[in-house]
Amino acid sequence: MFRRSTRHPVRHGVAFLFIGLWSPAEAQTDYPDVPEPMIFDMMRPLGAKRGELEANALATTPLSGSDKTVQWAPEVEYAVADGFAIEGELPFEDGKLVDLKLGLQAAFGAFNGGRSAHGVQYLGIYNREARHYRSSFAYMLAHRYNARWSSISMAGLGDISFSGGHGRNSAIVNHSLFYDSRDGQVLGLELNYRGGSDGYVLVMPQIHQQLAEKVNVQAGLGAERPHGGTVRPKAGIRLIREF
Repeated sequence: MFRRSTRHPVRHGVAFLFIGLWSPAEAQTDYPDVPEPMIFDMMRPLGAKRGELEANALATTPLSGSDKTVQWAPEVEYAVADGFAIEGELPFEDGKLVDLKLGLQAAFGAFNGGRSAHGVQYLGIYNREARHYRSSFAYMLAHRYNARWSSISMAGLGDISFSGGHGRNSAIVNHSLFYDSRDGQVLGLELNYRGGSDGYVLVMPQIHQQLAEKVNVQAGLGAERPHGGTVRPKAGIRLIREF
């Protein structure tokens, strides 16, 4: 799929672990209604129903410094079964296609009286210039506190390698807190951390606004600090169309 040999024990091992953890029988109908973060990619909400289809595009750019690159990525998300979704994504830097991405996401079920839910996500990324494949794996926990407040937390590893190596298996963490301010509008605060030499910390306050029945926009203005770098403001926007 990514122009690489299929004889890849690391990739297959993660894929088999992912498939083995998921059981369609555990997908339930009483999942909590929790928004998706703007920056950290999800493949439909946990507990998505079979046949759900979404197209969206995220664009981000730093607002200061010498780097003025606009990173943007159109993607398509589809729930192939209840609680199980896939995603295809094409990340660009300005007008250059840099990566090919494939994502898998499985929901394990709701609990705590339907107020909480959990699942896992696997993301494979093939860099076209370096001809290098890397992957990440994360556990997700969503919770609805009351009619207004909810959150989703994710923790896992990036650039997975069973044999280790410098910069491999770095921690990835996301925590997003949401407030339903009114019908069709959500306010959020997203915190992202990635370890390793190319890691960063990102804080992104954001607003989610429904524009039409199946059209939504997410917009945010925050700050990012790369490992060993300085804090710089960063802006982002995601346009979403459900079908």
